Amino acid sequence: MKLFAPELWVLTGCLILFGVSLFKVSSRTVKLWVGFIALINIVVTSLTLFQEGPLFFNAYQIDLFSQLFKLLVAVGLGVVVLLGNEFPGIEKEVKAEYYLFMLLSSLGLMMVVSCVELLSLFIALELSSFALYLMVPMRDDRSGVRSQMESAAKYILFGVMATGIMLFGMSYLFGLTGTTYLGELLPRLHSIADQPAAVVGITMVLAGFFFKLGLFPFHFWLPDVYQGATNETTAFIASVPKLAAVALLIRVSALYLPEGQTASLLLGGLAVFSMFYGNLLALVQKDIKRMLGFSGIAHAGYVMLGILVLGETGYATSVFYIVAYLVMNLACFLVICNVAGKGENLQIDDLTGLYQRAPLLALILGISMFALAGIPPFAGFMGKFMLLTGALKQGYLAVVIMAAINTAISIYYYLSVVRVAYCSAADEVTPVPVSPLIKMAGVMLVLIILVMGIVPSTFLNMATQAIRTIL
Repeated sequence: MKLFAPELWVLTGCLILFGVSLFKVSSRTVKLWVGFIALINIVVTSLTLFQEGPLFFNAYQIDLFSQLFKLLVAVGLGVVVLLGNEFPGIEKEVKAEYYLFMLLSSLGLMMVVSCVELLSLFIALELSSFALYLMVPMRDDRSGVRSQMESAAKYILFGVMATGIMLFGMSYLFGLTGTTYLGELLPRLHSIADQPAAVVGITMVLAGFFFKLGLFPFHFWLPDVYQGATNETTAFIASVPKLAAVALLIRVSALYLPEGQTASLLLGGLAVFSMFYGNLLALVQKDIKRMLGFSGIAHAGYVMLGILVLGETGYATSVFYIVAYLVMNLACFLVICNVAGKGENLQIDDLTGLYQRAPLLALILGISMFALAGIPPFAGFMGKFMLLTGALKQGYLAVVIMAAINTAISIYYYLSVVRVAYCSAADEVTPVPVSPLIKMAGVMLVLIILVMGIVPSTFLNMATQAIRTIL
């Protein structure tokens, strides 16, 4: 029971919110309940960090790797709950249901990182995905945005298509190997990896994983969903599910790719295309969420650099980078959610003179943009540096050069946001109200970005220790 405690607590939170949704309860009360559930979730997950053992007939693995990612999911959920002032972009009548779906998605993501069997993995992925599909259209029309239904429809259609492809691929793999357990299935694939059916099956399963990560060419849902969803929903979609996608890719590749040179070339190609596509399209965006959406596609490419390197160091670096991306992204959305007081979408120009209206928010935005661009001494720089040096040591010189060029491209649009916030005066200086709790959360995120950039060894050692439990 102790091994399953984090999932049980989130499930209990879902039941509590289901009960709350049956009554007319104020938004403030709902927010307090969710804040309490999220806080206890972090505590419970922290207490089970070093637990180990199998569950459910070995279909569910508890180890440091899974528990670390569960803790990151719990922290990401907690920060998203903190982000806005009672989520102004969500319809008041459905706020309890909205939080219920957010918790359900988190529950699915926490299960994904522990699943080592195809059917349980499929169920966990769908639990997290369908909750997200339902969160997107819950946007209040009064925010001035009316594309939420279109975004939700696009998200569901593409999501269902990706799910169908992934499930079809899983059926191929089961037919070829006779098992659904990853620990037995993936080693058996080595002996038949050159068979067309095996290649097709693996490719279809990976396509489903890449869709969750938003990697090129499985990214097409991402910018429109970011724009149509509320700022808080986008913050969640842009950060937390990507943790689970990276964990899943690492767990699968650690079992299957000890000498997979062909697969490494495929991952390298996808990484390069993803970086170029994301960065070049981010250059021309006016809506800041769309810009972060396209830059997210590029960052998915950077994460793949660590996975294609393979081995303990490559995987640990990928974990480090996705954690850094989580923190940097949440810091950006903390600013967006608070500047957009009515839940509206922000254009980059809406941040003009932010240093006059909210100096602390401008500082948080500036540091997060510098970090995302990969400028020292922040976490983004250290993450990219380790990814590029790791790829260079393995002989991927061309990929490293492409990644360096993309880093230079991204600096332009990230620093354009900083220029707008600091180097342009606002026509009307109206202070942005920021609560003490938000200020504290923003400062904490900035400190983590700095510490990860200056003293990365603590985080990297933890990631390495977690990776060793699955190799």
